[in-house]
Amino acid sequence: MKKDFYLTRYALIIKRLERSPATYPEIEDYLLNSFEFQDAKIAGYSIRTLQRDIKDIANLFNFDIHNKKKGDNRYYIESRPVMEVDEYNQRLMESFQIMNAVNSQPDFAEFVYLETRTPRGIQNFYDLLFAIRNKKILEFQYFKYKDQTTSSRKVHPLALKESKDRWYLIALDTKDEKLKAFGLDRIIDLAVSKAGFKLQQRFNLKEHFKNAFGIMNLEEEPEKVVIKSTKEQAEYIKSSPLHHSQQIQRETDKSVYFTYDLYPTYDFVQEILSFGNQVKVTEPKSLMDKVKETLRQSIQQYDDYSAE
Repeated sequence: MKKDFYLTRYALIIKRLERSPATYPEIEDYLLNSFEFQDAKIAGYSIRTLQRDIKDIANLFNFDIHNKKKGDNRYYIESRPVMEVDEYNQRLMESFQIMNAVNSQPDFAEFVYLETRTPRGIQNFYDLLFAIRNKKILEFQYFKYKDQTTSSRKVHPLALKESKDRWYLIALDTKDEKLKAFGLDRIIDLAVSKAGFKLQQRFNLKEHFKNAFGIMNLEEEPEKVVIKSTKEQAEYIKSSPLHHSQQIQRETDKSVYFTYDLYPTYDFVQEILSFGNQVKVTEPKSLMDKVKETLRQSIQQYDDYSAE
């Protein structure tokens, strides 16, 4: 059994048991007939390996898998994590499966094309998590894109948040006691202090970000937003919702109307603009005006360029 194949096994076992309880021979048959096992040229899977995998799955993914025994002898998932943890585990498994698939093929570059990425600051990820869990003060230099300056920051770290393939540190700035988001790719010379901190107020960050799109303007009140999409574009929006609050309001022969409860932030405006003439905001009027003004300024730029 290949040592670097274990994550793929875990994902396949979970996938099989999510469908229904199964005996060891049924699990073995499922694994050996999978494309993953066939591609890796793995011809056997012992019950001892299954038992070891079950223990590892419990530790890594928080899945409790048990054997019914007493004449049944089927394995089944006894408990699942709460929704938030389950979503995290699902993404973790997806990442592991991709990583294993790519690493198992020496010639993967001929078939798998990855996006070119710049550094995202995740080299500090573990240090940041440690500081958050243990309530340790953080000090670092922070680079601002807007004015190309660097400033010293001293913060009380609260959480890490992902937005559009970027990671942000959510922290209370000790300078003005305001909640802020710091891009991990712009944090320089990070130092985790031995000194701890106690929060004077409680933050429900889950509720705080519930209606957020991106990480900006979190103090604004959520609004009902309605967008009109072409039928073709709507299929993409249905398969990959723009926000967890997304609902279909109604459909016509040519259009689909989606509703959202969110902060209509700059990030959301940019998202809408990325769809071009395939998507249009219909509510609220203030957001419609904001999108129109952005488009007007964009057109003006090209008019100005033509006049040069």
